[in-house]
Amino acid sequence: MDIAVIGTGYVGLVAGTCFADSGNQVYCVDVDKTKIKNLSCGIVPFYEPGLEDLIKRNTKNKRLTFTIDSALAIQQSKVIFIAVGTPQDEDGSSDLKYVFNVARTIAEHMNESKIIVLKSTVPVGTHQKVSDILQKNTSHPFAIISNPEFLKEGTAIEDFLKPERVVLGGNHEEALNTLKELYAPFVRSGNPIFIMDNTSAELSKYACNSFLAAKISFINEIANFCESVGADIEPIRQVMMSDSRIGHKFLYPGTGYGGSCFPKDVQALLASSQIHGKSLKVLQAVEEVNRAQKEILFHKLYTYFSGKLSGKTIAIWGLAFKPNTDDMREAPAIAVIKNLLKHKAKIKVYDPVALLTAKHIFENKIEYFEDSYECLKDADALLILTEWNEFRKPNFKKIKSLLTQPLIFDGRNLFNPKMMKEYGFYYEGIGLI
Repeated sequence: MDIAVIGTGYVGLVAGTCFADSGNQVYCVDVDKTKIKNLSCGIVPFYEPGLEDLIKRNTKNKRLTFTIDSALAIQQSKVIFIAVGTPQDEDGSSDLKYVFNVARTIAEHMNESKIIVLKSTVPVGTHQKVSDILQKNTSHPFAIISNPEFLKEGTAIEDFLKPERVVLGGNHEEALNTLKELYAPFVRSGNPIFIMDNTSAELSKYACNSFLAAKISFINEIANFCESVGADIEPIRQVMMSDSRIGHKFLYPGTGYGGSCFPKDVQALLASSQIHGKSLKVLQAVEEVNRAQKEILFHKLYTYFSGKLSGKTIAIWGLAFKPNTDDMREAPAIAVIKNLLKHKAKIKVYDPVALLTAKHIFENKIEYFEDSYECLKDADALLILTEWNEFRKPNFKKIKSLLTQPLIFDGRNLFNPKMMKEYGFYYEGIGLI
């Protein structure tokens, strides 16, 4: 099948590459000439395990083409995916200008009937607005299918090649069958393809991510309450996870959720609910809790030093919002670092892959290290903000020798408090005793 994917951001690049890997001819389109040139050479603009090798293999086999020629890609393809970004407006709603621009471009270059797939995360009703643009600008027939993505950064390739489910929204039977055929190689193990109307498909993505965000905020609230009453969140969490109705995922207390999906999707759904005159009170609380949780590790540090952080040297392990990505969008590390800078602390940071991202944000305001232990030298405390595997079993003797005092604030509860006390550390996690 000939496919065009317009937009080579996270979603578009992963989708286009995986479609090519299953034998399709894929054109990945972007307006950024430098980006397209780099991708054609196998240079990926972000870190995602396995993606670079997959791109190089499919480019070499000529199944994957990167181009700025949208007209060629549109005219050569039967199925056209819209996978451009939907950044946030100031009110939290999704800015759809890129989606609408692509719709106009597709209409301009259509040469026959096309299946247009909305892969970008868009608020309810977007499919109709795209349809209106197309109808106004082309006489060629088309079908619009809503196909939200459910990729997790760090495991995106696995998520796409072996999806837990595929969601297709639309009422055009032939187009839906074409998309089912396209996704068939990825669901051979029997995972479902859900067929529904466009509006329900659009909302399904927001519903899933918002529910998971609610689980994270809930466990963080309970962990904070544990600290107030002298309870331990870890056995409580184990009890909760043993309940099949609750499940074991997304029940890890920490410094709040970040990234490109949860914050944006929760805020976009809240903005959409206001437009439609329906208040989503639970989600309002989820957002409020998460905003406060990003500050919690800083406040623990601030309290320990009685507010006297000026001149202190603070080492930070982990900058990305989660492991296996260099993404720092809405990462708790940003809130912590900004607070430390405000209080005139000196900051030293280490992350396996996100240092370049951090440099774009903080420039020369903080100090960057390529080695986790070098980062600790003469620091007054260590803060852990991302649960990279390499942090789980460190050399505690070495850590103790490098810090000016054995002081660790752990935003991911990586270590056992009793063990840390035996090692001679002052150790604080989230909700632990």
